[in-house]
Amino acid sequence: MEKIKYEKPVINKISAGVPSKFGLPVKQKIISDIDGIKVSTLMEKYGSPLFVISERTIREVFAEAKRAFETRYPKVQFAWSYKTNYMDAVCSIYHDEGSWAEVVSGFEFEKALSNGVNGSQIIFNGPDKSETDLTMAIEHNACIHIDHFDELYLLIEISRKINKKARVAIRVNLDAGIYPIWDRFGFNYENGDAWNAINRIMLAENLELIGLHTHIGTYIMVSSAYAIAASKLANLYMAVHRKFDYWLKYIDLGGGFASKNTLKGAYMPGTETCPSFDEYAEAISNALISSEIPHENLPVLFLETGRALIDDAGFLLTTVLANKRLNSGRRSTVIDAGVNLLFTSFWYNLGVYPSKEMSGGAEESTIYGPLCMNIDVVRDAIVFPHVNTGDQLVIERVGAYNMTQSMQFITYRPNMVLIDMEGKTHIIRKKESLETFKQQELNPKR
Repeated sequence: MEKIKYEKPVINKISAGVPSKFGLPVKQKIISDIDGIKVSTLMEKYGSPLFVISERTIREVFAEAKRAFETRYPKVQFAWSYKTNYMDAVCSIYHDEGSWAEVVSGFEFEKALSNGVNGSQIIFNGPDKSETDLTMAIEHNACIHIDHFDELYLLIEISRKINKKARVAIRVNLDAGIYPIWDRFGFNYENGDAWNAINRIMLAENLELIGLHTHIGTYIMVSSAYAIAASKLANLYMAVHRKFDYWLKYIDLGGGFASKNTLKGAYMPGTETCPSFDEYAEAISNALISSEIPHENLPVLFLETGRALIDDAGFLLTTVLANKRLNSGRRSTVIDAGVNLLFTSFWYNLGVYPSKEMSGGAEESTIYGPLCMNIDVVRDAIVFPHVNTGDQLVIERVGAYNMTQSMQFITYRPNMVLIDMEGKTHIIRKKESLETFKQQELNPKR
């Protein structure tokens, strides 16, 4: 008979519904499978750590967002935010669902083209557009969102040189009641810069003004801010019509919808505090429909939602490397996935869960990554069960930014796997190796 492994006794304090700084006591959540595939099976086949993307979740969340807006506003067009997650397999799903591409660099523009997106369905944002980038965008008939006057003057020069009209919009920064105001990007609404830019564009022979754009910030937790932004863009929209007898084609409210992740320092979880797609849609559609814009001339509403669409679809599977006690007496756990893979751990209290039932008691713990850096903290304080070396954990809601911002540092970046609608798994980016870097590095002979 196999000897049963000794487990030390644990005394748990009984808490009759009294909340601590971690909220009300709840039963430990377990994530044992993703879309019906066991976590252990995925890790055995593809290694640890491992990024996993659920196609089913992507499509279900997108359908929810689309329903929320299309039932409230007659003309809606989503544009997938490439910087949020530009894995080809991910982008292709959104394009299959009808999304355009929203890019912020020449690199992302080229990636969108390589994914089969028509140039006329690419929105080109960002403050860093070179002459080469702008020429490429004009040649492909893209929607160029002008960020500053220097870019405007360069566009006028390029369009004259190649004798081709550029389809443009302006990026507007404004006070939507969110502080600090994101005034780094675009032309200011309140000081008149936006109106000045519009007038200069309307005078330019080779520029066609087709829209207005704003991006009021990121992880916006009050839907009313979007109502203010939509109202201000509607005012500009009508001002253009009154002065030039001209109707713009679209108003673009950018992104910034909050995902269900919980921000550091928040008392309540994001699942309870973040607005739903219905709340965002209600605020935006009410502002546009109730504005001065005649219903027959309502613009297309563009949305560049990224984080709220993809976060839930991403998981990072990881393995426990070690446990130790800190000087304070707090238990700490070291896992094989660090902040080089989890950039969002710097501002989220990411959900970390065992992949199986744990028999030991839970206590306040710190979860570290494997990097030789003191800042490599995945969770600085979390009530977590006792885990052992080799146990497998799941970190949820990591679909936004972590894959695109992950870096090779001390450890190689891992495999990325997609689980498709039929439950089949596919590697969508291979694990790095020494050869990955030798292909790019040059060592001069001495």
